[in-house]
Amino acid sequence: MADLMSIIASNYVTVGSMYNTSSTPYVPVDAEQYQGTWSGAYADNTKFTVQVSNVVGFRAKVKYQSGSTVKFQDVLIKDNSFKFGDSKFTLTQTGKAQIKTVMTNAATGAQSLETAYATQS
Repeated sequence: MADLMSIIASNYVTVGSMYNTSSTPYVPVDAEQYQGTWSGAYADNTKFTVQVSNVVGFRAKVKYQSGSTVKFQDVLIKDNSFKFGDSKFTLTQTGKAQIKTVMTNAATGAQSLETAYATQS
């Protein structure tokens, strides 16, 4: 049993280090740059909104809505971006952001990465 636990512990450390993609620490952000409602549309003209609220330090609350899809999530902001659900929000400049979302075709199950741009209102 001890050997099994040793193997699991060793692999846990190895695998965990593979997913650390950024060596920068979490730092407080300027809340005004993120907070508010962000609106945009994907290439197929599907509209979406991302509402960012309660930005404190590097934490925030996000509500994403596109059609009948609504998602709520607490996020951590790092390197001008945060992930929520199947999407990633990246602040590109003041009042402008890039949204990348993995879309799944309900009929075929095929997935594609859609990139859209949003503006803050």
